Amino acid sequence: MKKTKEFLIKVAATGFGIGYLPFAPGTFGTILGVPLCLLFKEGGPWLYIVFTLVFILVSIGISGAAENIFGEHDSRRVVIDEIAGYLVTMIFIPSRLDLFVIGFIAFRFFDILKPFPVGYIDRRMKGGIGVVLDDVAAGVYANFTLWGYILVRGLIER
Repeated sequence: MKKTKEFLIKVAATGFGIGYLPFAPGTFGTILGVPLCLLFKEGGPWLYIVFTLVFILVSIGISGAAENIFGEHDSRRVVIDEIAGYLVTMIFIPSRLDLFVIGFIAFRFFDILKPFPVGYIDRRMKGGIGVVLDDVAAGVYANFTLWGYILVRGLIER
């Protein structure tokens, strides 16, 4: 039973094994967030928000368990946090291809650059909460960036 539980945690934490890729596992892991985003946006904004919050909470638990299994904090193999960050990026963002792509790029930018408080969270918070919350914070930055783009481009009516 313990081996099965460990296997399932690894599968979830690594995005079905994507986290084991030798290069850019976080970028490829973020790609997994796109179909989830598309699927749950179909249910409307409030279903999307509830799904995202539940996903964040589950990700915290899985990431914490994965830390124990892998024996390191925020292992590059763990990509479920990137999925959570991308879901946050797309909260209340209209479903348009250009916005999905810009959101993806903006999220990866902030996740890699780690401006305050993203880097602070990454360095100071331990366990699954630290693994996931820095990506959630990067997602908030990316979301604000998208809203700036939307407003400057006049993509929604005021």
